[in-house]
Amino acid sequence: MVADRAGLGGAAQGPGEGPSAAETTMTGGLAVPAPGRRAIGVAIPIPDPHGSYLQSRRASFGDPLAHAIPTHITLLPPTEVEDAAMDGIRRHLLNVARTERPFPIRLRGSGTFRPVSPVVFVALAEGIGGCERVQAKVLSGPLARPLPFPYHPHVTIAHHLPDDVMDRAFKELAGYAADFEVWGFSLYEHGLDGVWRRHCDFVFGDGMVPAPGRRG
Repeated sequence: MVADRAGLGGAAQGPGEGPSAAETTMTGGLAVPAPGRRAIGVAIPIPDPHGSYLQSRRASFGDPLAHAIPTHITLLPPTEVEDAAMDGIRRHLLNVARTERPFPIRLRGSGTFRPVSPVVFVALAEGIGGCERVQAKVLSGPLARPLPFPYHPHVTIAHHLPDDVMDRAFKELAGYAADFEVWGFSLYEHGLDGVWRRHCDFVFGDGMVPAPGRRG
């Protein structure tokens, strides 16, 4: 299997590698990394009320990963790294954030990667260029790695579901609209319980802070 475009729910790879042993099922699950390694991702979190609303809609379609994956725009897809590399990765992300400034995003309507990938998403009408610029910086240095598809910023709302459910998700979100400003991005870690959690936030032009509910 190769990683698809679903974002944090995709299969993990190591930096600079092809598909790794962390890949598991077509539902986007990840195997437990080997001792001394962890699965991470970097993404722009979608702020509430938009994020919680889209997560609830994803759950309403029966997506089993809805409550395990916070609503986001992926910058670095699931990637397996050494524990010892984390300090360098955090420094790298901090340097990226310090070079950026907030930019607006407008979400408008739905799209799909089918038949190439079984994903339905909410599309970006504004902010694509900003996401592409930040993503290119994130995927450099210690996080440099190839991607199986060209980068296309989006917000997943259905992944690996029956075709009729994917069709319904596409139709029901066709008129969706939301506007917000991107303040920065977050580093996520994949827990042993299968849930992706924000480890820390990187604020544009500023620095690194613990994510809500974490002490560092």
